[in-house]
Amino acid sequence: MNLKSLERDDKNLVTLTIEMDAVEFEEAVARACKRDAGRLNVPGFRRGKAPRKMIETVYGASVFYESAVNLSYPEAYDKAIEENGLEPVEEADIEVTSVGPEGYAFIARVHVYPEAEVGAYKGLHAFKPPVSVEEADVDAELSRLRDRNARLVTVQRPAQNDDTVTIDFEGYIDDIPFEGGKGDNYPLVLGSGRFIPGFEEQLVGHAAGEECKVAVTFPEEYAPELAGRNAVFAVKIHEVKENEKPALDDEFAKDVSEFDTLIELRDSIRERLKKQRAESADEAFEDALNDQIIAGTQVEVPETMVHEQESSLLQNMVSNLSARGLELASYLQITGQTADEFRASAHERAHKLLTAQLAFEKIAALEGLEVSDEALEAEYAKVAEQYQKPLEQVKAAIPARSLRRDLLRLQASELVKSSAFADDKPPVTFEAKTGDTAEPAAAPTPKPAAKKAAAPKPKTAKPRKPATKTEE
Repeated sequence: MNLKSLERDDKNLVTLTIEMDAVEFEEAVARACKRDAGRLNVPGFRRGKAPRKMIETVYGASVFYESAVNLSYPEAYDKAIEENGLEPVEEADIEVTSVGPEGYAFIARVHVYPEAEVGAYKGLHAFKPPVSVEEADVDAELSRLRDRNARLVTVQRPAQNDDTVTIDFEGYIDDIPFEGGKGDNYPLVLGSGRFIPGFEEQLVGHAAGEECKVAVTFPEEYAPELAGRNAVFAVKIHEVKENEKPALDDEFAKDVSEFDTLIELRDSIRERLKKQRAESADEAFEDALNDQIIAGTQVEVPETMVHEQESSLLQNMVSNLSARGLELASYLQITGQTADEFRASAHERAHKLLTAQLAFEKIAALEGLEVSDEALEAEYAKVAEQYQKPLEQVKAAIPARSLRRDLLRLQASELVKSSAFADDKPPVTFEAKTGDTAEPAAAPTPKPAAKKAAAPKPKTAKPRKPATKTEE
């Protein structure tokens, strides 16, 4: 194998021109003949018994050329990649440019792992939100606890907002019942907004056993056959229930927590809120630093990498929605996005995430950061414990190079963060006036790979099978 030339453009596309001499090609042709001879019919010989010279006489001298090229070029390509320290991020595009008794030549085009150029990364300034917890915050948490532990109690009084009423109802348009407008023993929380606007409000003030008429107008965005039309519902109220909240005392604390007194519960809530807000402040600070790192980074990220990261983000998003009982179509409807807008957003986030990762890898290289074998083994053990998988299975799934990269990014991120200054006031923003140009605010930037990232599947970039040009 002779690497005739290697060219790399500014988009990390490498073009290798590789030649195989006559001796190497003859070895490959012999291998191809041994493998394929049994598939060819030669008059006077049983399958697989005809000599190579006879087969070439019948079928032509180039009969085994294509197989020989396909058998030998992957090894030649891999050797050229390894010897030149290249790391492909996709399958190579292979083009055979010549083939004959003297050997063959091919061109391999492949995008390789990019290297970033970074700007300033030490001594950065970023806003870090102050952390405080007021007594009103604790009160609000206790109120939510009371709401979650409330119980429905039947009351003998007219219904009020937040009461749950059990009703029968039937709707009429022009005195004619319409499909889907009837229900029996339906529980409805007044003020929840689950029914047509104006419906729930008209039940307030009515008690159990009463019947009433409710007049509404269907919203314009309702079902086409009902949109904008007036309707009257005949409603009978069977029962009125209110949420009875538990008293806020020591007994309540014992029921909802491991604490014996309300004071201890309040203290626990206060500390939990402080911790949560401190973590949120740290994340906001880190995100702001990452935005600055990205803004100062110059790198051409191959679209192959972006698309792969985008697919991963989309898959995770769909899985998270499914875990919350939502389908993607419903989520898009709720958020007012089209499928194309959703994918474009994922594409942008993927590009930012990769830019951040490549920037932190460059910082790690500039700072001479290293990951010891002991640290690598400890991280493998953490991942195995997190996912309850055998250690060897985790090691097979996550290449050591990939995990080292993750750990180096984290080290670099911590270096940036530890050298940065936390400002106690947010940056001043100015409204753009006529003639001014204003940069839009940067979206929150993905951080480097988390310490407990999901175990990725190993990927090996291989060349695609070429179309072979033969010469007699």
